[in-house]
Amino acid sequence: MNITFDELRRIKHQLPTGSVSRIAHELNIDEQTVRNYFGAKKFDNGSVVGMHIEPGPQGGIVHLDDDKILNIAKRIISEQQSQN
Repeated sequence: MNITFDELRRIKHQLPTGSVSRIAHELNIDEQTVRNYFGAKKFDNGSVVGMHIEPGPQGGIVHLDDDKILNIAKRIISEQQSQN
């Protein structure tokens, strides 16, 4: 899947507090791995997620090898919006 880096960050910023933990718990992965997926670059405690960034407008194009984290993030945002 391809998405702009800016769009990926916009989605991350829409997540309610605690979402990184929730995603990590649901997928049984480290929280830092989830943060790295959304653009963090701290690999001491988290792993590298299959993503490749091509330079370009809007932060560049991000190719995600696996969109599970993104899909859960979108689901959480949708749940939050339906509660409001």
